[in-house]
Amino acid sequence: MKKLALTFVLLLVTIGVSAQKFMKSERNLIQSGDTKTMLKVIQITDEKELKILKSVSTDVDPKDDLLLLLAERMFLAMRDPANPGIGIAAPQVGINKNVIWVQRFDKEGEPFELYLNPKITWSSALLRKGKEGCLSIPDISGDVLRNYTIKLTYLDKSGKPCEEIIEGFTAVIFQHETDHLKGILFIDRMKEQEKIEVSPVSNEINLFLEKRLRRQ
Repeated sequence: MKKLALTFVLLLVTIGVSAQKFMKSERNLIQSGDTKTMLKVIQITDEKELKILKSVSTDVDPKDDLLLLLAERMFLAMRDPANPGIGIAAPQVGINKNVIWVQRFDKEGEPFELYLNPKITWSSALLRKGKEGCLSIPDISGDVLRNYTIKLTYLDKSGKPCEEIIEGFTAVIFQHETDHLKGILFIDRMKEQEKIEVSPVSNEINLFLEKRLRRQ
């Protein structure tokens, strides 16, 4: 309990130091056009947009007056009937702030939830390989290795500090979206993992370890 309380205190201190309000250009973008419609999902095929997608994002001030509007327009972009997704990060709509939406397949009803300033603080050695795509990367998909289990700290939509353990496919979505906040795309992970050697845990399931276990 003391360790958890200390984690939350450190999280609040970190947020207080690094959180930033939206810049003028970001505020203009969030309020652009019809504010009841989705923001445009930017693409790697445009050089200027790629630069945004490859930039590292900063923590958001949970009390910023435009945060709710950004979240609403991000959600609409993610659930665009023409190209729906199961997660989205603020950089994908041109805003380099640490805000993501994730569909929680590990919860009843599989709800979509908003996460502010998410940080993965621990990852399992057990890896899961699965196919990924991205709303910002048209016509490309591929297999990516992700940690099977992660520990996540974040602020919920009310600004309350939270921490939880997440497993399986939902953990994959969190890793994909938090990578966006660091300027990392899933195609970057694919290239990086070309040099990684893994050992299957079982021939029947798609789980791996990066290093072969030594026999005792």
